[in-house]
Amino acid sequence: MNLAVEQVWPLAGLLLCALPLWRLGMRAGEHPALDLLPADPFSNLVDALLRLLGALTIAALVLGLAGPYRKEQQVERIGHGAHIVLLLDRSNSMDNTFAGKAPDVGHLNGGSGEESKAAAARRLLTQFVDHRDHDLIGVAAYSTSPLFVMPLTENKPAVRAAIAATAQPALAYTNVSKGLALALSYFDDQPVSGSRIVLLVSDGAAVIDPDSEAKLRQLFKQRQVRLYWVFLRTANSPGLFEMPTDPRDDNAQAMPERYLHLFFSSLNIPYQAYEAENPGAMRQAIDDINRLEHRPLHYFERIPKQDLTPLCYRVAAGLAALLIGAKLCEVKY
Repeated sequence: MNLAVEQVWPLAGLLLCALPLWRLGMRAGEHPALDLLPADPFSNLVDALLRLLGALTIAALVLGLAGPYRKEQQVERIGHGAHIVLLLDRSNSMDNTFAGKAPDVGHLNGGSGEESKAAAARRLLTQFVDHRDHDLIGVAAYSTSPLFVMPLTENKPAVRAAIAATAQPALAYTNVSKGLALALSYFDDQPVSGSRIVLLVSDGAAVIDPDSEAKLRQLFKQRQVRLYWVFLRTANSPGLFEMPTDPRDDNAQAMPERYLHLFFSSLNIPYQAYEAENPGAMRQAIDDINRLEHRPLHYFERIPKQDLTPLCYRVAAGLAALLIGAKLCEVKY
């Protein structure tokens, strides 16, 4: 049973439901010889209905006092989508524009102007969430340390609010390895159903130490995760696919983004990197991911506890109104 009550003792009042069956409350009309009256099935039906309405009215009031509610439930759903963790870079550079400058004052005040990379990411990711009807989506962020924002959920308003909450000022530097480890932990105790995706949105990278590399390799293999990296490239900065002109610069310290891309490519998992040099290119990358990831998905939707007390009182009010109407229809001879 999915139904329960807040208090049990008011249910004793259900015994009062027998009162209308014993005495209706309508005025009785006297007749000197009832046996001479013809049978009246319609009147008998009306009498039975009025008694039933009286009993149901009392039952609805008593149940309202008991505080009935429907317990939390899990409903099985089958659709097309994925389990997606949005991993957002919240380092200082994300609060700059794609040109590497502070955003225009007009944009900060809600007007026109060039927006920051973080603002563009929030806007486009919100649109991305709006088009994913059956996904379970979680939100994580990272700077110097990882930031847990929202677990995997089918509640789209909550996901949009979580994305909007990342509008707080950026924190410090980039520690992508801890951010990835946090994002992968979202899939712990989750059934392997449909695609599992980590969507990394970042404008830079940092050197990952060998211990963290080994840990991430193991986690990606165990979790069976697909990785997408939308790299928000600042103007005139090195790209993911560029080879250094000076061989001495071909190292992780000088080109961390290129070496992070090489590390991702070596994980032997489905991986795709996108370079976005403006909001339009970022939109194309996210639209591409949205188009690719529509696989059959089996999941359980959690339905929260539902209070049924107002429903009981509305039913009682409606039944009482019918009884009052019947009472007003009485005619005195």
